[in-house]
Amino acid sequence: MKFWDSSAIVPLVVNEEETDYCLKTLSHDQEMLIWCLSRLEVMSALCRQVRDKTFSDTEFQKAKTRMNDLIERAYEVKAIEKVKQRALRLLEVHPLRAADACQLASALVSSQEDPGRLTIVCFDQRLMKAAIKEGFVVNPGKDENEQDRSEQ
Repeated sequence: MKFWDSSAIVPLVVNEEETDYCLKTLSHDQEMLIWCLSRLEVMSALCRQVRDKTFSDTEFQKAKTRMNDLIERAYEVKAIEKVKQRALRLLEVHPLRAADACQLASALVSSQEDPGRLTIVCFDQRLMKAAIKEGFVVNPGKDENEQDRSEQ
């Protein structure tokens, strides 16, 4: 089981640069762990693409259906109080936005504060850097050079 940030869920429902990697990763391990508010973040990304006219209403409806199907099968981290407390600490030590701090906090809470127990699939650069500093493996099997750049 891997923890999937919303930045890695979006390529599963719309065609993006990281889609092939995400589909391959999911095909090897179909158990997804997500933050309970990831659906909101993914929906925000989809709506933004409609507003930016990146894709049509029909494509939006198809992407929304794929999103709902994926999220319905995923395990959700719902320990909101624990995640909130951990996110507050993360905001003090990493340059994260609130939503990203909650994503990372939910991975920490679900791994029982042991990053070695869980890998993260994520494409948000700030969140990737913070997750690596917290001890998580991010995007296993992805181009190692790309992960090295994110650590700098």
